[in-house]
Amino acid sequence: MPLFEYECRNCSHKFEELVSSGQTDIACPQCGSTDTRKLISVFASSTAGAASAPSCYRPGGGGSGFG
Repeated sequence: MPLFEYECRNCSHKFEELVSSGQTDIACPQCGSTDTRKLISVFASSTAGAASAPSCYRPGGGGSGFG
């Protein structure tokens, strides 16, 4: 089941919900309203060393990048 982010239009509470296929009425856990909207989610991923450029990288430089 995918995890989606929602916002309640009644009380503005933001929450996450595991949703099975075909499930349409998502109730707010704070106020119980089903007047909710699905938010666009942003997820983060990382790999080792992804935060910095490789040591052979030279911005604007051409060539092989070595040396």
